[in-house]
Amino acid sequence: MMQPGLSQTRSERDLLEKNRRFYDMLWSGASLIEPHRFNTWPLVQSLLPTSGRRLEVAPGLRPRLPLEGTQFVDISAPALAKLRARGAQVVLSQVTSLPFADGAFDLVCALDIIEHVDDGDGALSELSRVAKAGAAVLISVPLHPSLWTPFDDFVGHKRRYEPPDLLSKLAQHHLVVEGSAVFGMQPRSSRLVDIGMWWLLHHRELAMWWYNRVFMQLGLWFQKGLRLAPGMIATDDVDEILLVCRRHPGAASLADP
Repeated sequence: MMQPGLSQTRSERDLLEKNRRFYDMLWSGASLIEPHRFNTWPLVQSLLPTSGRRLEVAPGLRPRLPLEGTQFVDISAPALAKLRARGAQVVLSQVTSLPFADGAFDLVCALDIIEHVDDGDGALSELSRVAKAGAAVLISVPLHPSLWTPFDDFVGHKRRYEPPDLLSKLAQHHLVVEGSAVFGMQPRSSRLVDIGMWWLLHHRELAMWWYNRVFMQLGLWFQKGLRLAPGMIATDDVDEILLVCRRHPGAASLADP
């Protein structure tokens, strides 16, 4: 088990442990959901022919890349144990300190993770570092700080992104946005979120049982197809976005007007 580096601040360590406790409990009582059941699968399939080595960071038990031939990284030992039992290659580590060489992967996937770490720039830097020039990098993040709710606090979010700031940060790390889509399975009803929060706070184990065995399955059944559009979609009413980026040595200059 990789221990937090000495350079980490107490805030970073506390956030890491908060996330680890939450997701260890979540994945301990969950079953693996196969990648083909998510609306990201058609996109992933389109990228597989040109992806020799693949990396997915923080998949939990909801991987989007194929189990066979993909390297998985997570902070949750229970999740990794279940992935390993299915024959996946796994390593316990963090998105801010990936144990791989520069340019090691042709396809990198990191969904719902950047917003969870204290050092978001460090996470983007690492994802970019391990991607080859020309590699596809899939990232999803929540948008608009004004939409912050107690749910963000509860699940260990550190931030939401303003779209212009997000584009600027991606460019700084040599990531060009080729396409994007509305993403996420959180209910749009704030009332439903409030009810879920109450159960998580007062009856956490029971709430997670219902989430894993009932609500997650319903979410998969009713999820809409991923509507990928070129470049950056209009984001005014978008809670979370999926970005298809390309790692380019000159991305910062390409982002300039």
